[in-house]
Amino acid sequence: MTYCLRIADIPISERPRERLIALGAKNLSTAELIAILLATGQGQGKLSALGLGQYILQHLSQHQRDPLEILRDVNPQELIGIPGIGTAKAATIVAAVELGKRAFHSRPSERTIIDSPTAAAAALSHELMWQSQERFAVVLLDVKNRLLATQVITIGTATETLAPPREIFREAIRQGAIRVIVGHNHPSGNLEPSPEDIDLTRQLLSGAQVLGIPLLDHLILGNGDYSSLRQTTNLWEEFPQGD
Repeated sequence: MTYCLRIADIPISERPRERLIALGAKNLSTAELIAILLATGQGQGKLSALGLGQYILQHLSQHQRDPLEILRDVNPQELIGIPGIGTAKAATIVAAVELGKRAFHSRPSERTIIDSPTAAAAALSHELMWQSQERFAVVLLDVKNRLLATQVITIGTATETLAPPREIFREAIRQGAIRVIVGHNHPSGNLEPSPEDIDLTRQLLSGAQVLGIPLLDHLILGNGDYSSLRQTTNLWEEFPQGD
């Protein structure tokens, strides 16, 4: 039987739980985070919790996909099929993943100030971030950039969607919005704007000028991240919004 280093054999300062307390969760590897959830390994002479965490990631990577992508949607039965993972450990991991998703997707309350692309992405993440189909949504703001509502305008196929400008501004007028931010997701996770994204943004910026409802940004979301067309293009210089 191959000897595997136990958590108890690791210097205290290098153990996952102690590293989390000292450095914060962001500085731990995925295997270390899983090890903390597992608490124990497979038993005497077998994999430690850290070793088991590494083994889980290796097992998931056999699917030729990012293990974290698989872990995000894993069910208990899939985990129980991994040697060393029983019902309790599988339930702990799935519960932790679900809690993380809920925290990430929590919606800002109305009257939240949307004063940055990050705040706008947070407002849209519940509707857009992890969707398998492309969706187009609008963030509706009052004169002080306070959140009035978010609204999905269209739902397309896995690769494309249509977002007629008239539908976007109709919703803004209906809800009394003074400013708007639009966003859509790329299910592939690629945040680069397509030529169609650029063309639509030009149409929206032009329409916003005519209607006097400034378009503050167009965000692309996917795979836990976002990009801002206002920050990465010169479209707002071509179509000043007076915001």
